[in-house]
Amino acid sequence: MHSIAIDGPAGAGKSTLARRLAKELGYIYVDTGAMYRAIGLYALRAGADPADRAAVEPMLPEISLRLENQAGEQKIFLNGEDVSAAIRAEQVGMAASAVAAIPAVRAFLLELQRGMARAQNVLMDGRDIGTVILPDASVKIFLTASPEARARRRWLENQAKGIEEAYETVLEDVKKRDYQDSHRAAAPLRQAEDAVRVDTSELDFEQSFEALKKIVAEKLG
Repeated sequence: MHSIAIDGPAGAGKSTLARRLAKELGYIYVDTGAMYRAIGLYALRAGADPADRAAVEPMLPEISLRLENQAGEQKIFLNGEDVSAAIRAEQVGMAASAVAAIPAVRAFLLELQRGMARAQNVLMDGRDIGTVILPDASVKIFLTASPEARARRRWLENQAKGIEEAYETVLEDVKKRDYQDSHRAAAPLRQAEDAVRVDTSELDFEQSFEALKKIVAEKLG
């Protein structure tokens, strides 16, 4: 089985590019970030602070996660409920970053994610796929872009959805998320030594996609 690990900061375009690449290769796409978001959502709904280890850990046995591909789109179910849309809220993204810093949460998801890679060809994206989850991945890519480029993309997406939020606010959120992800004690965001770095700050979607496709072709022959 082959596995492809794509890591990088929030807003670098990992999920969108990974979905398309997996589809083109015929691989199963695993959005690990969606799993953390689902746990963050569960904590928020329970009225708990997602950063409070003592509050979150006892909830884990109550949580059941399931990923499904429906008409080419990945859906995530939290205790049987399709939360694919609910987990995309900005507040849930921050909660995901908080719960991801809790070692018990990472351990809870680790075997589930590795089991998927043992059973089929997978493409996973996240923060620590190449460093922790799949250290022996066939291909490792670190996808990044400047905070300003990532904030502008997020701001434009919000504008398209009718969400009025100042660019400066979005940029501040991006930088805060970067700090959280790279400074947490458990599996912080960092580039694996054998990962290929791809900076998409000056690239559009198609150019980014072609860059990833080329790397995979070279690595897998």
